[in-house]
Parts: sequence; structure tokens; C-alpha cells
Amino acid sequence: MAKLEWWQGAVIYQIYPRSFQDSNQDGIGDIPGIIARLDYIKSLAVDAIWISPFFKSPMKDFGYDISDYRDIDPLFGTLADFDELIAQAHKRDIKIIIDQVLSHTSDQHAWFSESRENTSNDKADWYVWADAKDDGTAPNNWLSIFGGPAWQWEPRRKQYYLHNFLTEQPDLNFHNPEVRQAVLDNVEFWLKRGVDGFRLDAINFCYHDAELRDNPAKPVDKRQGRGFSEDNPYAFQYHYYNNTQPENLVFMKAIRALLDQYPGTVSLGEISSEDSLATMAEYTQGGDKLHMGYSFELLTSDYSARYIRETVQGLESQMTEGWPCWAFSNHDVTRVASRWAQASGQSNQQVKMLTALLASLRGSVCMYQGEELGLTEADVAFEDLQDPYGITFWPNFKGRDGCRTPHPWDESLEHAGFSTNKPWLPIADAHQKQAVSQQEADQTSCLNAYREFLNWRKHSPALQVGDITFIETAEPVLAFWRSYQEETVLCCFNLGNHSASMPLDDTHLTELAQISHHSGQVVDQQLNLPAFGCFFAKKHS
Repeated sequence: MAKLEWWQGAVIYQIYPRSFQDSNQDGIGDIPGIIARLDYIKSLAVDAIWISPFFKSPMKDFGYDISDYRDIDPLFGTLADFDELIAQAHKRDIKIIIDQVLSHTSDQHAWFSESRENTSNDKADWYVWADAKDDGTAPNNWLSIFGGPAWQWEPRRKQYYLHNFLTEQPDLNFHNPEVRQAVLDNVEFWLKRGVDGFRLDAINFCYHDAELRDNPAKPVDKRQGRGFSEDNPYAFQYHYYNNTQPENLVFMKAIRALLDQYPGTVSLGEISSEDSLATMAEYTQGGDKLHMGYSFELLTSDYSARYIRETVQGLESQMTEGWPCWAFSNHDVTRVASRWAQASGQSNQQVKMLTALLASLRGSVCMYQGEELGLTEADVAFEDLQDPYGITFWPNFKGRDGCRTPHPWDESLEHAGFSTNKPWLPIADAHQKQAVSQQEADQTSCLNAYREFLNWRKHSPALQVGDITFIETAEPVLAFWRSYQEETVLCCFNLGNHSASMPLDDTHLTELAQISHHSGQVVDQQLNLPAFGCFFAKKHS
């Protein structure tokens, strides 16, 4: 293989630290807990871990509301713990990527505490402040993604401040160069501590329209979005002015210039815009902005070969220079084992197929903790909910707690070995039975299939970094070629819960692997795939 960066084709394992492993038995996961499980992570054959926020925070949005960007919240440990995590992960050849939430802070951040006091202090212009209209209403019609207006009145300044998310998450004013530099300085603090990269949360939200123009209304038949439901008023607008402004591209270049001073580091931008695929391409082209883009396009309820093919092809046609990153699950959406479930009695087979499919797409891959176990969405009772998003929109939308419940380690232990204390979210009975201890001993488990496939993938340059060319197939079959230098691999998947077939008239193929005994068979130039089956073959001349 030619010289490539470590992150190209990497598998990145996302850890939600509150829910991974509790080391001090307070019911909340922490950094020492992650350290204790590094050998398990290494066994998954992943290349890096991405850790959701662990910074000081009032936890109104569970760490995505940061009050101190340069310190660890005591819930999660100390800076010394983090340094030990870096050292121990690197000893195992595991890279560390951390979240950076740059567009907004907590309302408890020292910057905001000063900014809100009056219009003449040193931080007066560090957040997005605006006067009320003559009738006292908000400056414009922008809405918060968590429901309701995106403006909150501050009586001390007699002005409104902008919050694209929770009221407790005021937006920084990136039109101010002092803000931009302070943000970059915070990022560099972690580079100096040895992190290998950043997942940049809501990175297209940094800038707002300086003229504060109203967003136009969206017709009823167009009220579909990624990361919010149609009953959320946020879906009623085209979000042309509250995010994804052209000035943001200049800031992406500043981030890249900083990372270029630390060779081997990487930026992965989370992007949710009116056309996320186009924005992903724009934010990664030219080699002077983000290294990778990541969106919600495959984190939806849409599940068909056609949708996946058209989504990936749509990005491929626009991202001619950048590098994609795909995910089927994360901490904000219903787990894929439930979201795309087709047959309750065959869920394990489907999960194994989806692991192989995701890891076969061109680009890098983010896999969420518990995805390797085939965990389904937990049903969290209203009285146990912690997520303010779910509490607001209950019962139509139950929030994000169902995908954030603690990782099950040992079926024989109370709380599945996550903690000896009551966890911050309950562990589902079904998850207890899917614990690591149970799956370790079962050679046909989702966990062992996950390890098997990712280990096998490491020996295929085509699957890691090759080009992708789709084959037109009938539902529910998805098929494509991956090619790199002298290696060309055919990848076929049956997304349905019944057997399916596709013509296969190429005789220059050698079957490569059986994936957990659900591989297809070629008979008379016809590939027959069992329900949720996979087939991989190498083309030879």
C-alpha cells in the first residue's frame, strides 16, 4: 500500500463515557473505566476511539454544554487520568479522538458569565447578542433544535442571546476574531496533551448570518430532517441563516492549519445542514480544511439498498478530494439494531451483515459502543428519562436515552458489571443477556463476528482505502466493487429477511470469506444470498 494516513479507512469506536465503565462506583462511567477496558477495545480490531465530552460541565446536555474546555469534570476523573489514558491507549496502538464543541458553551462558562453582565465588558461581544424588536419579541424567527425560539432574554443586558440548542448553551460569536483565537487555543491545549484528533460537534453551526435574516418557511411535504422529527417546529424552516455560513470555511482552514502543526492528527466534522452531503464535500475539499466529514445521512429510518446506494453515490459525486466517514449508530439516534430491524427472530444475523456492510463502504467508519454486541434500543420509562430533548417531546419522541444506557459487561453481575451502584440510566433486561461475558463464549455471537470481520478487513487494502463502484441491483440486494491498485473485491449484501439473488456472470472471481456462516453461494452464474447474507469475492485476471 502507498503511504496513507492512519485515519484513512480507520475504524473508530465511539465511547459515551457516562455509560462505558464505572470505576469509582458512583453509577456514572469515567476515564479510569475506559482505561480498564482498553484490552477489550484492542480485541475489537478498531484503530481509534472517539470519546464524547468529558470536560467540566453542568451536564444540562450531558457534557455538550462545556463550562471549562481545559479541565475534566470530576464525574469523569482528572487530567492525570486523561494523560494515563493517552499513554495506555498509545501503548496498545489505539489512537485517541476527543469531542470538541466549538459553536457554543455552557451558560456557566466564565466567558458567558462576564458577557451577560453588560454591553461594555471585555467579553461583551463574545456571544451572539441582539436587541429586541420594537414590540419586545425576538430579533428574528430562528428556532432551537430542542424546540421553541432560539433566543433567550437576558435582563441584565436588556438583549436576547442566541442558542441553537438548549437555552443553557449560548452560541459564541465567531465573527469576533478574539473568539476564534480563544477557541483555537483551547483546541491546541489538547493537541499538546497528545490527542490524535478531534470529532468536531455541530461544526457548521459556528457562524450565524450577521444580518440576522429570517429563515424561510418550509412546505409541509419538505419537513424532513436529520437529527430532529417532523413534529419539531425546527422542521418548519429552511435553516439558511442560523448555520452553514460561508465564513465558516475560513475557520475550517484555521483549524486545519493548527492541526498541520501536529503531524498525524485528524479532524472529523459532524455536519447537519440543508444539504449535508454537499456541505461535507465543501468542508473537506482542497486539502486545507477538514480531513473528514460525517453526517446523519445513514442515521435515519430509511433502510433500503437504493437509499444507501444513492446516499453514498451522492457523496462520492461531490467529494472528489475529501475523505468520507460513515456511521449507522451514535449517541443521538435510535440504535441501528432497532431502527433498521426487519425480523425479530433474525436480529443477530442482520447485525452481523450491517457490521460487514458499514465496514465495506469507502471511507472511515464510526461504530458506537454496544454496536458490536448487537444492542437494541432500550425502552426507558418516562420517570427514568434524563435527556431534556426526550422530556420535552415525550411521548412522540422519547429522546436519546435509549441508546445511551450503560454497556453490559457481565450477565452474572448486578447492573451487568457496569457499576455496583445504581446506574444513571437503567440497563435493559435484554442487554443484560447480551453482555460481553455471554458473547465471548459463543463463537457465533455478534461480538465474535464483529472481531472476525474487522480483523479480516485489515488484510484487504481494497476494503480499507479502495474506490467504490456500485452495481445496479434489485431490492433488497446491495452490491459494489472496491478496488485499490491490483486488488478488486466484490461485496454483496442482502438487506432483507428473505433469501434473494442477483446475476453473477463474472467467472474471474474467487470467494474470499464466509462471514459468520451467512455467506452466499454461486450456482450457475447466480449468487444466492440467505436472509441478511453477505458475499465477498476477489476478482482476478
